[in-house]
Amino acid sequence: MLSLSALVPAQAVSNGAVSAGPGAAVAQQESDVAPRGEVTLDIDYEVQETGYWCGPAATRIALSAQGVTRSQAELAEELGTHTGGTDHISQVTTVLNNHIGGYETTEMPNDPPTQEQKDVLWDDIVSTIDNGEAIVANIVAPPGNQPPGYPSDRTIYHYFTVTGYNDAEGTVQIADPASFGGNQIYWLTFDHLASLIPPKGYSS
Repeated sequence: MLSLSALVPAQAVSNGAVSAGPGAAVAQQESDVAPRGEVTLDIDYEVQETGYWCGPAATRIALSAQGVTRSQAELAEELGTHTGGTDHISQVTTVLNNHIGGYETTEMPNDPPTQEQKDVLWDDIVSTIDNGEAIVANIVAPPGNQPPGYPSDRTIYHYFTVTGYNDAEGTVQIADPASFGGNQIYWLTFDHLASLIPPKGYSS
C-alpha cells in the first residue's frame, strides 16, 4: 500500500493584511481566489487484483480517502462487477453513496468535451477533493491519447481515481489501479484527463 500526503496545500495562500481604503475589498477578493497549489488526499493505494476489477479497485481507493475499508472482492460483489468489468459509472456512485454519501454521476457524452463540461469537471474535482473525498472516473484511452505506461496498440476501457489537483499548474493527481508500466500514482494535465473521460463519466 502507498499512503499519500494529507489534504494540505503544498503552497499555503497568504492571508496578509490589506490596507484600509477603496482598494481593500478588491485586494481581498484577489487573495480569496489565489491558487492554492498542490492539494492531495491521504489514500491507501492497491493494484487491481484481476484484469476486470479496475472499478472495484478505484472505488476502494476512493473510499479509503474517507477511512472506509473494503476489499476489492467485497466491492466487486456490491458493484455487480463481472468478467467484462463494471458496466456503468452510476454503479460506482451508488456504492460510494452506500458508504459515504453525497456523490453524483456526471456523464460527458461529447468527445471532445465542451468548455462548459470541462468547467464543471474542474469545479467538481476541486470541490470534492477540498471536501476530503476522491473522484472515480471511467475513461477511454485509445492509442495516441493515453496515460503513461498504457499499452499503445489498443484502446483501454478503465476506471481510476482522481486524488489531487494543482490549480497553479492545471494538473490532477491520478491513483491508477492498473499500474501499467509501474505507473501507480502520477500527474496528468487537466486537459488530458478531460479528453479521456468522454463518452463515459465520473462520480464526484
